[in-house]
Amino acid sequence: MRLSTVILPVRRWNEGGRDEWLRAERLGFHTAYTYDHLSWRTFRDGPWFGAVPTLTAAAAVTDRLRLGTLVTSPNFRHPVTLAKDLLSLDDVSNGRITLGIGAGGTGFDATVLGQEAWTPGERADRFAEFVPLLDRLLTEDSVSYDGKFYSASEARGIPGCVQRPRLPFAVAATGPRGLKLAAAHGQAWVTTGDPKLFESGTPEESAAAIRGQIDRLGKACAEIGREVSEVDRILLTGFTPERGGPMESLDAFVDFAGRHFALGITEIAVHAPIADSDFAADERVFERIATEALGQLRP
Repeated sequence: MRLSTVILPVRRWNEGGRDEWLRAERLGFHTAYTYDHLSWRTFRDGPWFGAVPTLTAAAAVTDRLRLGTLVTSPNFRHPVTLAKDLLSLDDVSNGRITLGIGAGGTGFDATVLGQEAWTPGERADRFAEFVPLLDRLLTEDSVSYDGKFYSASEARGIPGCVQRPRLPFAVAATGPRGLKLAAAHGQAWVTTGDPKLFESGTPEESAAAIRGQIDRLGKACAEIGREVSEVDRILLTGFTPERGGPMESLDAFVDFAGRHFALGITEIAVHAPIADSDFAADERVFERIATEALGQLRP
């Protein structure tokens, strides 16, 4: 069982941003992730900094904390340039980077470059090409590729990642094609639950949906002869019917986490509190969750 956090890049580095990452390490979180967006939902008209520079700075001031994205997507990323950034991040952090990666959605990132938002089918098609190419770019010294959506011409990946054969992928997916990518290329799988249940579903319905997702991940692994136990299973909180309820008290979180660990989730990521937002929470409760929750969950 692992407990991680998500630090949204909304604070200037010298006005609280740096302190957030140092606190995450001090509190003992397994990983501190950040979103890889150009802007996001209700934060669109406020400060929002880039994921790669933020993670580079975080890597420079921390020693033990793993770092990563939840999640990067093809919406505005190209696998060749992303691979070079990731290789550099892995080097600066001395092998502490995890790439959370997903197919993307229909938010601001989908149209900010001037294109029409892709349909779900188009996103799935691009994702199916993006992930295997990125895998190659991070494991091979030189890659040439001519695909439907992406190309590479003798793209160099020297000297390779500190983590071998490459830094781990945490693949966000719930559909059959995405789960196959997670099974084939992921060291971890990410879910936020079933988005259809967020507004009007119940915690029981959400748990059943997540159990079903894990079962389908297991089948996708079995199809290629892989044990599902080899794939970590990460729940990003805040998007299930419970919403912010698990952050209201230590007991509420322990109850929530225990139920989800029992489903087969192996890592839970909670958002660091941001006042006057969907992620508002008591800072003292957040710190107690970080330091005490796992101790109450372990037998």
